[in-house]
Amino acid sequence: MRRTQGAAYLFLSPWIIGATLLTVGPMLASLYLSLTDYDLFDPPKWLGLDNYRVMFTEDDRFWAAVGTTARYVLFSVPLKLVLALAVALLLNRPRRGGGLYRSAFYAPSLLGASVSLALVWRAMFASGGTVDRVLAAVGITTGGWVDQPQYALLALVALAAWQFGAPMVIFLAGLKQIPRELYEAAAIDGAGPLRRLVSVTLPMLSPVILFNLVLETIHAFQAFTGAFVVSSGRGGPSDSTLLYTLYLYQRGFTDFRMGYASAMAWVLLVVVAGVTLLLFRGARGLVFYAGEDR
Repeated sequence: MRRTQGAAYLFLSPWIIGATLLTVGPMLASLYLSLTDYDLFDPPKWLGLDNYRVMFTEDDRFWAAVGTTARYVLFSVPLKLVLALAVALLLNRPRRGGGLYRSAFYAPSLLGASVSLALVWRAMFASGGTVDRVLAAVGITTGGWVDQPQYALLALVALAAWQFGAPMVIFLAGLKQIPRELYEAAAIDGAGPLRRLVSVTLPMLSPVILFNLVLETIHAFQAFTGAFVVSSGRGGPSDSTLLYTLYLYQRGFTDFRMGYASAMAWVLLVVVAGVTLLLFRGARGLVFYAGEDR
């Protein structure tokens, strides 16, 4: 038994060493730095909880970033999941060239975090860009989404929603696992397409919906590249695109307040963990697993 355990730990040792040096170690270092004043150049100076006090009571931009991020998550995640599910339902129908269509819809997700795509997006939604000209042609004048505080965040939401390929593939895999007999029984009972969607597809797909919801919510809280590129790293105009991660970056690498940025990172970790827990608890009565008693 001991020899077996020794062999297991031997094979696990690369992962254990990597997790310790690359994950646990940096996390503990970040927790320590969050309690200090550290500018990357001088030794850290102990502050205790002062970074957290300033963050919650004196930093107005922190709360602006929290509000902007909350709106971004609330708008982008549902829109992205609805688009992903709608396209997955269409692709689930037998048709020629299905693999080509799946690849085409998934492609934007492969480019989602790229700077080049964000640059193209900024050009499209800028004043005089493609979107601005198309809207002007039908009598809608916006002056460019990324240049107007009331529209700038919508451009980021649209960028996130356009990258629905990853949840779409997961939804499609879930749809393939739903027994066809359930649809046949519902059709015999006289259920139409909408009724079958509500009574069969969504309940059977609920674990996958929860999985995608949790995953995309976490990703939305971590969004950075689009906001950084679209706003040229400033979060403008008028902090309308100042996502939490962008403000964290500004504090750490622009203002060289790495201790403060570490404190922000730990607040983000706690918030994401709390939101994830709430999603799991709130979904207890809404998620259906095949074979369980209801």
